[in-house]
Amino acid sequence: MALDSLRGDREFRKVRSHGVAVRDPLFTLRLTEYRPRYGEQWRPRAIIGIVVSKKTLKRAVDRNRARRRVREALRTLPGGLPPCRAILLPNPAVLSVDFLALQSALIRALERAPGRVKKGSGGNSGGRAPVPVAVTAAAPTPETP
Repeated sequence: MALDSLRGDREFRKVRSHGVAVRDPLFTLRLTEYRPRYGEQWRPRAIIGIVVSKKTLKRAVDRNRARRRVREALRTLPGGLPPCRAILLPNPAVLSVDFLALQSALIRALERAPGRVKKGSGGNSGGRAPVPVAVTAAAPTPETP
């Protein structure tokens, strides 16, 4: 599965201003719910921008390698990605950590994301979480002989 990438400053600004940050020793992940681009049909999917600054990793070789490692880890996640828009900011530790450890860290971060981004939430209206309904169990009735 190919990942869609955030395009343009406007999409990045929306995720930065409305997103919820999930921090990990390997990266920072900022998430918002999925919304289609202007004029686009509703196709819930993950749209992710991977940002590695020169301040984080000085050499272009390292920045590109970090981007490739994170992109491949996201692409091959077991169970796939929830529909969302996200910005992922990897730390230098991404270059030296085991690939499976990177994938498990991504899974943990997606699970820790607040209720706005959940797997399979593509169908509810406006990305809002469904309102929980109180369930009451019926009291057992005594049987009469």
